[in-house]
Amino acid sequence: MKVLVTGGAGFIGANLVERLLAADAIDAVTVVDDLSTGEADRLAGSDGVELWKGSVLDAELLRDAAAGCDAVVHLAALASVPESLEQPVAYHEVNGTGTLHVLDAAREHGCQVIVASSAAVYGQHPPLPASESLPPQPTSVYASSKLAAEAHALAYGNAFDLPVLVFRFFNVFGPLQDVGHTYAAVVPAFVSAAVSGEPLLIFGDGQQTRDMVPVGSVVSVLTDAVVRRMTHTGPVNLAFGTRRSLLDIVAELEQILGRPLDRRHLPPRAGDVRHSQADHRLLRRLFPNLEPPDFTAELAATVDWFQHRRVAASTHIR
Repeated sequence: MKVLVTGGAGFIGANLVERLLAADAIDAVTVVDDLSTGEADRLAGSDGVELWKGSVLDAELLRDAAAGCDAVVHLAALASVPESLEQPVAYHEVNGTGTLHVLDAAREHGCQVIVASSAAVYGQHPPLPASESLPPQPTSVYASSKLAAEAHALAYGNAFDLPVLVFRFFNVFGPLQDVGHTYAAVVPAFVSAAVSGEPLLIFGDGQQTRDMVPVGSVVSVLTDAVVRRMTHTGPVNLAFGTRRSLLDIVAELEQILGRPLDRRHLPPRAGDVRHSQADHRLLRRLFPNLEPPDFTAELAATVDWFQHRRVAASTHIR
């Protein structure tokens, strides 16, 4: 089996490529990534990977890259809520139109397609835990563009009998995650600051909650879905129904590091969701053998990865 991963040089993508190649059923992986946020170095040492540098807006490149593939995992996206409010057309083009190009390439070559959507489609104040049956209420252009992506995928499944599966990602964290931009996700931003001795920047009061999901759990589900060629007629939450406040995460980091951490509160960010928690019953029905993760252990492993990277970087500088 051969798999195409768009955005495969990104945080989730690179972790997925490694997990796919470890699966007995998968022989090779092709990655399409424009490297705007992805890094080719993340794929270094992974035998059986072919990297195509390019955008999901390049329909011809996608058709060529999908040739001979059995499945496509579509992760490539623009993914900042605040940035989407500043660049709405760009977000629509990449996340909406780009997904259509991916679906067309998959349709031409008879590939299964797994599309990454987002819990942001539920809006600011959904009933918790958020069920897939809730009507979407996007409050940012990022959210509306991801809703368009999942709607396109499900429509192709119905109209063209294309095998599709849409996952709504919640707050994914773990090794290889980027902290190099203004809107870095909360766990890597906190961990990076903590191991560097810098203050942790908390937007708002810190009581906002997130359903945190380790990247290892995410890529395990994606790989299983590829190998079993799974489909579903609607979106599926990819989270475990647990939520923690930002202050809870800070407290756990203090326990892991064995010292208090400096905190700096800033004004809330426009478009940020206050609370997030998944209804995970459908996920557990489709993946009955899936084990819920140990958040503290996974957070400690993430801290360890950041610490090793910091040591490696300082050694390289010398």
